[in-house]
Amino acid sequence: MVALTAEKQDQNLLSRMAAGDGHGENSAYFDGWKAYEENPFHPINRPDGVIQMGLAENQLCGDLMRKWVLEHPEASICTAEGVNQFSDIAIFQDYHGLPEFRQAVAKFMEKTRNNKVRFDPDRIVMSGGATGAHETVAFCLANTGEGFLVPTPYYPGFDRDLRWRTGVNLVPVTCHSSNGFKITVEALEAAYENARVSNIPVKGLLITNPSNPLGTTLDRDCLKSLVNFTNNKGIHLIADEIYAATTFGQSEFISVAEVIEEVPHSNRDLIHIVYSLSKDMGLPGLRVGIVYSYNDRVVQIARKMSSFGLVSSQTQHLIAKMLSDEDFVDEFIRKSKLRLAARHAELTTGLDGLGIGWLKAGAGLFIWMDLRNLLKTATFDSEMELWRVIATNKVKLNVSPGGSCHCNEPGWFSMFANMDHKTMETALERIRVFTSQLEEESLKQTKPMAAPTVMAKKKMCWQSSLRLSFKDTRRFEEGFFSPHSPVPHSPLVRAQI
Repeated sequence: MVALTAEKQDQNLLSRMAAGDGHGENSAYFDGWKAYEENPFHPINRPDGVIQMGLAENQLCGDLMRKWVLEHPEASICTAEGVNQFSDIAIFQDYHGLPEFRQAVAKFMEKTRNNKVRFDPDRIVMSGGATGAHETVAFCLANTGEGFLVPTPYYPGFDRDLRWRTGVNLVPVTCHSSNGFKITVEALEAAYENARVSNIPVKGLLITNPSNPLGTTLDRDCLKSLVNFTNNKGIHLIADEIYAATTFGQSEFISVAEVIEEVPHSNRDLIHIVYSLSKDMGLPGLRVGIVYSYNDRVVQIARKMSSFGLVSSQTQHLIAKMLSDEDFVDEFIRKSKLRLAARHAELTTGLDGLGIGWLKAGAGLFIWMDLRNLLKTATFDSEMELWRVIATNKVKLNVSPGGSCHCNEPGWFSMFANMDHKTMETALERIRVFTSQLEEESLKQTKPMAAPTVMAKKKMCWQSSLRLSFKDTRRFEEGFFSPHSPVPHSPLVRAQI
């Protein structure tokens, strides 16, 4: 009682925001991170630790970055070769950013969009990573209590990034596995109507292209329909394009900047792009986020807001030098795409060998796993039970349950192929061992034995159904999914949360 009173007094000393739980981190997505941080895997020092498969960043090209930095010491003001520029760079810089930085970023954005569009360096607004960029856009476009439509499944961090300090609502646009989670106008209209009934004024639509967590890209017709929808409603369209350069194979990335050139009479004041170098260049620690808006007023206000989270001038200087090296950038993008394709193929081949289905994708390191047949029941409670087994209890792989991504169908899981080859082999071996143990348990049930307790029987039955699901030999016809994703022929039943 004394402890509770003290805790209440401590909360009274803080603001409602600081004392509340509106930060959006009360989800399995962040719990998985905590499990990893408390017990991180190391092949020698901690071989039974949690393997990080919940980090959506490109760690495959660090060798290329290191090589360039070693070959260009003048790019840093903290080296003998670059120290002559120390005074010019280390002094106060206004929040417009270094001109050479904005020019280099604009040119890089053009290159990652196959030079089909042009970006004005004067519209480049800096931010401390995409997180800060998203919040800045939210502050510019919406008031507390207003909302943005967001197609599901979506990145769980949006619940923190866009909602916590702004007070903005996120209204799910429910997408279904039956069409590969594509965004439809019907789904947008339904979400818009749900917001109206809930008295949430809709100020915009936020899309992620390529998608986190799906790894899919939006085609031209879909993007045109989104531009037309937002124009007709008089609401904003915010395009998160931070994975623009991570497509591989036959997958094609099309920017909203390209599509608005093809939509007659589109209102460009409603179009905004969030970008960063965290994913495309694998530089999340440098915190280089970008807001690019076609709305003059948004550019002006976002630039003023950026003073709360600027990119350091030293980082701007380094990035400007690096992105201005066109030979390096071309080679980096080319090799990154090849390595992403190889890593994706490596992990999905391993999952195929275990009979685990996944959504076909061609961007980033995303794997959207279909484990619906492993659930005891088609509910999110059952999904969470399975997640605890995988993430913290037995398998110890930090993957995210689909519910944390606001997927409306329980049984989907998000994972990323962001580890090295040996660690990936370890992860796949853990899954193999886990399923083998379940198979052995299933076989035991077929032998005469003493009557088990009710709890033991329930546990073994659940384990048996898990293994039988892995052995399921049903196949998808060619389409959105891998050969091992079980497709129900009847309409999907929505589980109740």
